[in-house]
Amino acid sequence: MTTYHYGLATPQQTAQLSGKELLQAIIDGTLPQAPISRTMAFWIVEVGDGFAAFEGEPGPQLLNPMGTVHGGWALTLIDSVAGCAGLSTLPAGVGYTTVETKGNFSRPITHNTGRVRAEARVVSPGRQIISVEAKVVGADGRVLSHGTSTLLVLPANRA
Repeated sequence: MTTYHYGLATPQQTAQLSGKELLQAIIDGTLPQAPISRTMAFWIVEVGDGFAAFEGEPGPQLLNPMGTVHGGWALTLIDSVAGCAGLSTLPAGVGYTTVETKGNFSRPITHNTGRVRAEARVVSPGRQIISVEAKVVGADGRVLSHGTSTLLVLPANRA
């Protein structure tokens, strides 16, 4: 099992990095995984141009009263992987925020589901709005959930 460190990179560490470079530095362990990754038990594991992948471990701490993993976990995973896919297209100093994320739950996720993989691809890389599609699949390749995110591109900070 991979050991991750968590935290936030400083502006000095990220100022000159494109979105893709920043995400690759997190994957390589040069920069920390986001704190939410520890809480939600998922991590970014792959990045490309307009693409990102996460893996997650749904455990008993994520169960709802019905005994299945709360749908908010899968939706947060979709939002996170989609945001990173969008970020991978942005130059240094440019950020994003989510405008909307929509998810569909295809199959229940339980604490026995095992490791899942979430993948997202940019479908429309606009200058102001980025549209992304994502899916979460089990180890058997079956789709557990899928969705879309709309991201607002935030201009670079001006000194």
